Amino acid sequence: MRDMIKMVVVLTVLSTFSGGLLAAIRIGTKEKIEYQQLKFVKGPAIRAILEGASNDPIVDRFKVQDGDTERNFFVGVFDGKADRVAFETFGKGFSGEIGLIVGVNLNDDKIVGIGITTHSETPGVGSRAKSDPAFASQFKGLPFSGAFKVKTDGGQVDAVSGATITSRGVCAALTDNTEAYRRLKPQLVEKIKDFAN
Repeated sequence: MRDMIKMVVVLTVLSTFSGGLLAAIRIGTKEKIEYQQLKFVKGPAIRAILEGASNDPIVDRFKVQDGDTERNFFVGVFDGKADRVAFETFGKGFSGEIGLIVGVNLNDDKIVGIGITTHSETPGVGSRAKSDPAFASQFKGLPFSGAFKVKTDGGQVDAVSGATITSRGVCAALTDNTEAYRRLKPQLVEKIKDFAN
């Protein structure tokens, strides 16, 4: 009986120590992981969307609390005016979640560009939504309001050939965030003032 109690105590101490060590490592590496994701996963899409900005949108960013969600906004400064933001959203594709960056001009509420950052779509089919510039370019200039739909559903977006579900996922991600953008716009306009040249 004594050996059993001893073993339980030793296992409890080891488990507590291991759990604490893992938590400390996670906290210690959180900022580095976030930076690496920004630089290599989200960064290329953000820079492409805000191409021509006189600032570095990866550096010039801020966070806004939206209910239970904390959203990152990346600022684009053009002609000395900070008037464009990009932020991440997610939609459901054929094989899982699709990460999407959308850029919006705060002056006219129009999309300046989109870029897919992460996905698990079928290679060569759904994955073309990320690599096909024609798919992303058709969103540019559209008002960031209302519903986005593919043409087969009565909308304005040409789906990627053979990847209608992926295209619907991108449209759904945009549609789901138009309301959040409208709700957060006063805060965005206020926070973006700090980034003007």
